[in-house]
Amino acid sequence: MSEDFEVILHTKSYLPDPEYKAQSHLGDYHNAYQEFLKNPEGFWDRMAREIEWMKPWDKVLEWDYPYARWFSGGTLNITTSCLDRHIKAGRRNKLALIWRGEDGEERVYTYRQLHRDVMRFANALKRLGVKKGDRICFYMPLVPEHIIALLACARIGAVHSIVYAGFGAEALHARIRDAEAKVVITADVGKRRGKVISLRSIVDDAIRNTPSVEKVIVLCREKCSVELYSEMEEDFYSLLDGVETDCPPEEMDAEDPLFILYTSGTTGMPKGIVHTCGGYATGVHYTARYIFDLKENDVLWCTADTGWITGHSYIVYGPLSAGATVVITETTPDWPDPGIWWSIIEELGVTIFYTAPTAIRMFMRVGEEWPNKYNLDSLRIIGSVGEPLNPEAFEWYYRVIGKNRIPVLDTWWQTETGMHMITTPLGEPMKPGFAGLPVPGIEVDVVDKDGNSMPPGQGGLLVIKKPWPSMMRTVYRNDERYRKYWNQIRNYYTAGDLAVKDNDGYIMILGRSDDIIIVAGHNLGTAEVESALVEHEAVAEAAVIGVPDEIKGQAVKAFVILVKGYEPSQKLVSELTYHVRMSIGPIAMPASIEFVDSLPRTRSGKIMRRILKAKEMNMDLGDTSTLEE
Repeated sequence: MSEDFEVILHTKSYLPDPEYKAQSHLGDYHNAYQEFLKNPEGFWDRMAREIEWMKPWDKVLEWDYPYARWFSGGTLNITTSCLDRHIKAGRRNKLALIWRGEDGEERVYTYRQLHRDVMRFANALKRLGVKKGDRICFYMPLVPEHIIALLACARIGAVHSIVYAGFGAEALHARIRDAEAKVVITADVGKRRGKVISLRSIVDDAIRNTPSVEKVIVLCREKCSVELYSEMEEDFYSLLDGVETDCPPEEMDAEDPLFILYTSGTTGMPKGIVHTCGGYATGVHYTARYIFDLKENDVLWCTADTGWITGHSYIVYGPLSAGATVVITETTPDWPDPGIWWSIIEELGVTIFYTAPTAIRMFMRVGEEWPNKYNLDSLRIIGSVGEPLNPEAFEWYYRVIGKNRIPVLDTWWQTETGMHMITTPLGEPMKPGFAGLPVPGIEVDVVDKDGNSMPPGQGGLLVIKKPWPSMMRTVYRNDERYRKYWNQIRNYYTAGDLAVKDNDGYIMILGRSDDIIIVAGHNLGTAEVESALVEHEAVAEAAVIGVPDEIKGQAVKAFVILVKGYEPSQKLVSELTYHVRMSIGPIAMPASIEFVDSLPRTRSGKIMRRILKAKEMNMDLGDTSTLEE
């Protein structure tokens, strides 16, 4: 056992007020978990009955390793759980969405207004010829129309594929082509840190050589300086002229696809993770209600973007299914000053705040005087998502934002899992650095490469031992990549993370075991960044690794071999950095580039990134027997 792991077995913990457990929907965690273990299918049957179904299921689970079918024979439409049932249940005038723009503009939508606008846009899509199963690509800022159009797709059975609006034209193009999107929905501009960013021009570049695209819908936030191209482009609001205000929900089989979301992989092309209607709806409703413990008067602010799974699950589908009031905003945490987020919490009475460790570390750096200027007494729960919450960040978050009394819900999950998998349940001890315990409904373990469970204090691979409803069903048009998640260790889903347990079963995430870099909570595949670098005429080969970063957790460092005739220079560093920015987006920009003559390889030619990382971090190189030289 290493010294580091010995220390974690004796870490300190904090116990929240017992009232949290007494008043929570989940109740006592250990009782709930044991009830699940006694009858796993009965547990998920009960949870599925909390959402709206058109036709009940015949069988809870059909498991044909590695493929699962959940709630077979059942039909539903996720929007009836998110909208229609709240209209009928007396929430029609309850606030569903509160939007805050960068310039302070505010718009609010009741459940009745959101329901009406979703149905109108759904009918507008149908009038354009969009049918059940068609793929619709989104490249939009976080504005109410984004949520409306997203729910409208689900209403009519179209499969949405959201691309984060910080990605560049090439990354967007690859995702549009792979999904074979019929329609692209965008806006003329996004707004960030006082700057206006043209999104439409990026879409114009991205849809070249995309034969599947028939229409581009543009939300004009400013006066469009160029006329829309009439043969392909449609104005978002003009589409609504004369459409019906009633749109019955499309009846969807539980296993019909709801959305495709692309996440970076260890090969160049991002993976199109496919989530289905019934299992996903069940998983995100359950976790929104029971893990966040959503109450009728809660105001939830998840600071993610809808371009990531966190936004899908805990801005849109989970909270709206649970009937919550949701805050969305374009604001960034440090503009116009580092008090903007705390001011929003105070003004809007946010009760549940869910953000990324990157943001927490940024706030630590600028000082606690910023949050101390604002009244944060409305907060009831504070959460963390996207990457491990390091102990120092936990301590600051709990002390400064939580005032040493508010529970910190660290959460571990993935695009592929769809919902929370590990957390510190309300009322249980909180341990800095630990994500926590498996949520009831999920069986998790830390194992060696042969699948043997590791004892406390010994690191291993994080695995999920049994299927769960919100699991991805495949990788779009590449099922072999899906099977790899289940084939690394027979019968287990391998998450790609290294972890360690303590004596109480709490799990600490140690980092990735594969070629993924997590920058500010966003997954970047090494191959995607390397491909972008090699596209530049000066680059012969490239390898990238993640290096520690005080704010982002990790930053990208690139090692580049130049084509003969090119010489290293600061100008070339700037050119390559800009090239990656334009190809993938600002998130992927290397923080540093080192020009090298060779890269460490196996005898079969594979670049050994762990050797680069070990040398960079002054660590033991480990087993180098397969190294070429």
